[in-house]
Amino acid sequence: MFDVRGIQESAIYQAVRNESDDETAKEIVYGEGGSAKNQDNAAWVKSTMRRLEKRFDPEITKQIRMACQCGYGMDEKLELVENLIATSSSMEEFASSEKAKAAGLSYKDGLIHLQFQFCPCPMLADVDILETSTWCQCTTGYSKVLFEKAFGCQVDVELLKSIKMGDDVCLMTIAPHDCISAFSK
Repeated sequence: MFDVRGIQESAIYQAVRNESDDETAKEIVYGEGGSAKNQDNAAWVKSTMRRLEKRFDPEITKQIRMACQCGYGMDEKLELVENLIATSSSMEEFASSEKAKAAGLSYKDGLIHLQFQFCPCPMLADVDILETSTWCQCTTGYSKVLFEKAFGCQVDVELLKSIKMGDDVCLMTIAPHDCISAFSK
């Protein structure tokens, strides 16, 4: 069975440890004295993000969460994106096909937009509303890894909307840097 909580605990622990130390990672993931270990997922997500935001500045917090992406289903999504690239001659064409639109992709003002009509994160299934967008940065990290692998270049990903923050959709932009070669046939 897919243990998303265990995966996230481990991912957050490693990402925090990379920015600080074991003790800080333990406190953020498990709470003071392990007090968060028995929390349900919704309470744990919120309390973990509060501890993370309290300990680190906003940019480091975002980097930590972006590093927490689990890669779940990455191979299938990468195959889809690579197939879209193979049948396209430009970024605009890539994000404008019917398959791309069905996957939530679109193209506007030189940016790829990725939109979900539902929250794609299984950890947030029981969360009604998030206090901040910190948790959602994991999804931007996932998208960054996905599109960098597919395009073979650096991309910046920005979260614009989040259903769990009260928006009607989840929406992010993907800004590729010098990815023209991805479309060379």
